[in-house]
Amino acid sequence: MNAALIIITLTVVGVLILGLLARRGKDMDLEQWSVGGRGFGTVLVFVLMAGEIYTTFTFLGGSGFAYGHGAAAYYILGYGCLAYIISYWLLPSIWRYARQHRLITQPDFFARKYDSPALGVLVAVVGIVALLPYLVLQFKGLGIIVDTAAYGVVSPSVAIWIGAAIVTAYVTVSGVYGSAWTAVAKDILILAVVLFLGIYLPWHYYGGYHAMFSAIDAAKPGFLALQPKGESVAWFDSTVLLTALGFYMWPHTFGSLFTARQEGVFRRNAVMMPLYQLILLFVFFVGFAAILQVPGLKGPEIDLSLLRLSVKTFDPWFVGVIGAAGVLTALVPGSMILIAASTLLANNVIRAVNPNLSVAGVSRLARLLVPVLALVSVWFTLRGGATIVALLLMGYAFVTQLFPVLIASLLPYNPVSKQGAFAGICVGVATVAATSLTHTTIASLFPGLPQALRDLNIGIVALVLNIVALLLVSAVTRRPAAYA
Repeated sequence: MNAALIIITLTVVGVLILGLLARRGKDMDLEQWSVGGRGFGTVLVFVLMAGEIYTTFTFLGGSGFAYGHGAAAYYILGYGCLAYIISYWLLPSIWRYARQHRLITQPDFFARKYDSPALGVLVAVVGIVALLPYLVLQFKGLGIIVDTAAYGVVSPSVAIWIGAAIVTAYVTVSGVYGSAWTAVAKDILILAVVLFLGIYLPWHYYGGYHAMFSAIDAAKPGFLALQPKGESVAWFDSTVLLTALGFYMWPHTFGSLFTARQEGVFRRNAVMMPLYQLILLFVFFVGFAAILQVPGLKGPEIDLSLLRLSVKTFDPWFVGVIGAAGVLTALVPGSMILIAASTLLANNVIRAVNPNLSVAGVSRLARLLVPVLALVSVWFTLRGGATIVALLLMGYAFVTQLFPVLIASLLPYNPVSKQGAFAGICVGVATVAATSLTHTTIASLFPGLPQALRDLNIGIVALVLNIVALLLVSAVTRRPAAYA
């Protein structure tokens, strides 16, 4: 067993122990298991939400996208900052309503706001469908990290199975407490590793950032700027907007809001989170540094750029530290996704079919569903597929379809009826599904449009159709009393 594998193994065992110990002294009913008894303070909410946001997408996808796409990667930096600004006003309103009505999940919020259990089921289904590729993303990243960092001693499939088993174990036992405790360890390690790599590698290979970017520009002219078509300014702006609006629409992120003790937590986090977003710059620097040092990576292989350069540069023991940090970026968000998906399925889908199911029964069922959902995700992961960024963008296009209905529900007088909300979400999600399955773009649908319109993210089209449908159906079905 090499030094890298020893360090990764010790880290994984440590995560399992930490996750299992997190339940000590807790009566793990549904509220404790899924939202931590609504008692988390600023620090725990911060690391919990960062644990969901800074994932294998940040660690591998961000560097890989910089390696393969150049300036287009900066959309990742832009949408997070915009989302944090929105969160300053959006999240406290959601939290107050959820606390007042003792809500557990995202579908509970929509069902209560629109007085429609059917809408709650729809939101739950959309959430589960979006979460599966997000969980696949984490397992996919886990396999890449362990295989490369352990120098091929452990295959990706074996690593994925082991990671899924560990997450399943501590999620089933400790719920959101296990996620929060392991998120603290993850944030400390990932911050240190990414800052070091983002500073050391450009200086080691190029003598500094300016020299690195000059060398890249000389070798690949125009690569460091947005392209005139395809990944253009129009694509960049529409993708930033789409992903910023969908940022807090993920069921596990939305649900983590319910863990907070008070609403001031969100405003403090809105101030701090953009600073934490700066870590992404150092991720990009690693991807850029790899362009000329490990050339030739194509397609899904671009996600290997950070690890390939690390293996080339460092001794095995330090590659193990890097791999351990990467493993945590998969396990922590994966645990939150499993909690959210199993709770949605038990509380908002199965309970809707069987209303006589007790709260205790829902709690037991949610835990039983954790290994089932983990197995389904492992199956999809082992089938292979798109790059990490592509998987995430597909999920974002789905969950963003919930945003118009959410904003309408927070207005003093909601102009959207429950029928309109249902119709809008269905039209938006159907559009995303159809375009994703057929790989349709605006350019392929309307080749005669100006270039800027052809480059728009197709998710924006789905969002516009969503809004049109919800307004039209609401105009027909809403009651005058809604404006009283």
